[in-house]
Amino acid sequence: MHEMSLCEGVVQLIEDQAAMQQFTRVKTVWLEIGALAGVETEAMHFSFDAVAKGTLADGARLEIIDIAGRAICPACERQVELFARFDGCPECGHYPLELIAGDEMRIKELEVQ
Repeated sequence: MHEMSLCEGVVQLIEDQAAMQQFTRVKTVWLEIGALAGVETEAMHFSFDAVAKGTLADGARLEIIDIAGRAICPACERQVELFARFDGCPECGHYPLELIAGDEMRIKELEVQ
């Protein structure tokens, strides 16, 4: 389950920011996760709770913001929604497409004390 290691990275980033910005507790974490990032949101919730135990994020609420997959077709130059990383253009069938959104995962916001 790679979500566990992703959550370990998130908690490490939070701890690094806590040291720099001098906060002592995290109440809510908002993560943006792309539809094409290969991340299971249910596994993220479970893993975050487990990894955050005993840290300044212990008991914090994890909010996940879903980011749709988007791509530009180099043939017809349309921006299209992408549901799988290696799909062709739904307008003209061209392949490959230039991915512009949906494979990211980032901390968008923290609610801290």
